[in-house]
Amino acid sequence: MDVIYLDHNATTPVDPEVRDRMLPFLGEHFGNPSSKGHALGWAAGEAVAVAREELAELIGAQPENITFTSGATESLNTVIKGVADPGSGQRKHIVTTGAEHSAVVESCRALEERGVLVTFLPVSEDGLVSLREVEDAIQEETVLIALMRANNEIGCVQPIEKIAALARSRGIRFLTDTTQAVGKIPVSAEGFDFLTCSAHKVYGPKGVGALYVRPGLRLPPLLHGGSQEEGLRSGTQNVPGIVGLGAAASVARRRLAEDAERLSGLRDRLERDLLSEIDGLKVNAAGVDRLPQTSSLTFPGIKAANLLAELRGLALSAGSACSSGTGKPSRVLKAIGLSDDEALATLRISLGRFTTKDEIETARSMILEAYSKVRADKPSPAPA
Repeated sequence: MDVIYLDHNATTPVDPEVRDRMLPFLGEHFGNPSSKGHALGWAAGEAVAVAREELAELIGAQPENITFTSGATESLNTVIKGVADPGSGQRKHIVTTGAEHSAVVESCRALEERGVLVTFLPVSEDGLVSLREVEDAIQEETVLIALMRANNEIGCVQPIEKIAALARSRGIRFLTDTTQAVGKIPVSAEGFDFLTCSAHKVYGPKGVGALYVRPGLRLPPLLHGGSQEEGLRSGTQNVPGIVGLGAAASVARRRLAEDAERLSGLRDRLERDLLSEIDGLKVNAAGVDRLPQTSSLTFPGIKAANLLAELRGLALSAGSACSSGTGKPSRVLKAIGLSDDEALATLRISLGRFTTKDEIETARSMILEAYSKVRADKPSPAPA
């Protein structure tokens, strides 16, 4: 049975154009960019340089300020642990929220165990953080503010420009995780100190990402070795992956507006249809700017796991792929004020570049049928 894939926030399929750009570097162009004395090394080095330029163009940066990594998790760890290094002997403080990606939250918690102070700010029911609360949280020891551009579970787009400007005025470094935003909405590195992204969220391969560092700033490396990537990220460069990230950035820049308009239309129609058929259905973050292809739906009176069990023909998610399978309510959904029962009744539907209108129509019918069945199978409450 063919599966309709609606879990693009977890990962995206590799775009055929991206795959075609990668293939030669999995075959005849297998050289190491660090090999400066022969043509195979030169070809690999040139391919990496081109990819750096392509990503830089997508995010409004200069190529020399981009470092290739294994993904956003490594990039985020590099910044957080580099800026707030507890081994420096100085007291350090980080401001972030409880709705960030696990790579941010867990990095901060690891630093807390080593004496770094961390303030996890609350967010609104739409997933947004208040500028005033950020300002009130700043201390003399604050060295970093870390806020994602767009949330991976509910899709809200954080208006972070004013917060970044506040950080700059106080001499505090600002990190934004744009992993879910890059290639879906316009993203610019201007005004930020650090920016992170991953290829596999933008129709590129898994296992490769990037870190933007503002000109003039330096970070201690997380990995030491052969001084690749200007010494910030040692290790033989993943040339096929890097080529794929560059190609994915190039395709995304060309298709950004077209994809966003089409996918937001499909998403909005799906939400309207489901809302008209299911009393009490809630669309999370519906009141704010959202990623065009993301829908977080809380279904009344059921558990999402039971609904997913009836939807074998749909690839959906009950939340972040990084925390799925725990059986616990989503940390992000709890942060926006959902109860445990509501969080466990929530599904994330995330459309993608290759999602069709027919697939959305089919998904709508399948969801409505499955919801009716799960509701009908739910045991009646015991009499008082």
